[in-house]
Amino acid sequence: TAYGVAVASKFLSVGSVVPAVRLGTGAVATQAMARIAYKNEVLSALARGATAGRALAAATADDLAAAHRQVGVVGPKDAATFTGSECLPWAGGLTGELEGTAYAIQGNLLVGRAVIEAMEAAFVAGADQPFTRRLVAALLAGDEAGGDARGRQSAALYAVAPRAGYDRSGVLADLRVDDHEQAPQELARIHDLHDLYFGGPEGVQPLLGALEREVRAALDGLGFVGGSTAADLERWIGVVNLETRHSRDGIDARVLAHLRAADAG
Repeated sequence: TAYGVAVASKFLSVGSVVPAVRLGTGAVATQAMARIAYKNEVLSALARGATAGRALAAATADDLAAAHRQVGVVGPKDAATFTGSECLPWAGGLTGELEGTAYAIQGNLLVGRAVIEAMEAAFVAGADQPFTRRLVAALLAGDEAGGDARGRQSAALYAVAPRAGYDRSGVLADLRVDDHEQAPQELARIHDLHDLYFGGPEGVQPLLGALEREVRAALDGLGFVGGSTAADLERWIGVVNLETRHSRDGIDARVLAHLRAADAG
């Protein structure tokens, strides 16, 4: 199971405060007047078998300042969201589940409810997309709908899944934009690069016929010669840090696009 948090705010380095994700356990986002202790309290409760609703209720019940807090939780069994009565408007959240994937979306100081509704629509529409792409799409949709009423400053994405990511560390993505006038869009740009360099093979085509001749010519032009097309391609992939997209069945679609750009430039 993959868990993740995507967040944007008119706040410096929001990624250092809001998200907490634990492999095999769940995800927490502490917002508004954030309480860092919620992260460990809620994730520990989830690890002990509590539902997201119970873990969240227990954490907020013991907090005298809960009225100023906002929290979202996704666990193995469900999702929950909490918005304190003193959070600055517009503030609110929603939860849902689609094909076994639970989600929680919330925000405060937003231009209106349309922000979280747009985020939900984008997340649901991306059901056939990789998990981190869905998170980024939801964040961009919320921004397009008006986002934080104060403007933009930072954004972050943190997601995990068993044996995913570089060296199968379990980290799908750990990206932050700490101070940028277009933080959500900058996060999306960095995520696209992250996806290129650390994503697995997709759209693989066999090295046959015209495609094999094109790849061979491009590799020759870049100075990668002396072996078979497949062997020289693997060497080039290693040099440009695209190893995670290498496939013995042919060439990954994004590797091909990168090779074409390198050959043209």
